[in-house]
Amino acid sequence: MKDISVQFFLLGVQHLNSLENDVKNMYGWFRQLLVKPKKEYPQSSSSPHVPVRAPSPSVDGASSLAPTSTPNPPPPFLSSMIRWSQTYDLCVCHSPVDIEEAIHLASYLENPACGLRCFLRQRDASVGGAITTELCQAVQSSHCWAFLITPNFLLDDWCQYMMHQALSEGPMSNRIIPLVLNLSYSQYPKELRFYYYKDLSKNPERGYTQVYKTVLKYLEDMVEKYADKVDCNMDSTSNRLEGASCFPRTKLSSNYQHSEPQFSLQETERTEAADS
Repeated sequence: MKDISVQFFLLGVQHLNSLENDVKNMYGWFRQLLVKPKKEYPQSSSSPHVPVRAPSPSVDGASSLAPTSTPNPPPPFLSSMIRWSQTYDLCVCHSPVDIEEAIHLASYLENPACGLRCFLRQRDASVGGAITTELCQAVQSSHCWAFLITPNFLLDDWCQYMMHQALSEGPMSNRIIPLVLNLSYSQYPKELRFYYYKDLSKNPERGYTQVYKTVLKYLEDMVEKYADKVDCNMDSTSNRLEGASCFPRTKLSSNYQHSEPQFSLQETERTEAADS
């Protein structure tokens, strides 16, 4: 009887041990199911180092057309108060459909290498303002005007409005810069037939550079005219001559009026020979 009891006891112990093992196995299974193990990446010192190429920054069409050469120091007339008397150096008139091409032009000119100030209707016009007032003020507060003439430009009434506003502000002046894109000569506006236009269809970057040079030339001429006018007034006041007329100085005379006399190389050699 005693042996039978011992055997039952041992069987009970074995059963409890098996139950404990089953519980442990079930716990491990649930743990593997619910807890996601961390993925480890083996690092081997013997594996060769493969350089990873960093992703290149996104470059759109406008920045890719920006000047890549080393920028020269800005011309001194860009800091003149004549230039800063207007809010913008260039007003870009374009159709909303051609906004991408207009942004390319403005980004090129506003690049630090160029440093111009451009007006774009979608970007710089006041929100909620009367569109006629905004466009008229943009034309009046700009030194020059660039017309991005495309088939969409010809169908846009506001583009026609800005073009005629610019023509009324500066008729037959070098302030108007027509730019043609995907347009035949027969479609070119008759109001601009006396203006030399720049074609952007073949080489946009070259056209942007010509626009930049045209604006710089206009600003330089404006600063020189203002300097001549100021010098003329100062000369008139200092001389105190009644009825005396003052003519604008030429560029050569303005540069050397207050400088020392200039001698040619032959005159210098003759002077040294006489002294010896």
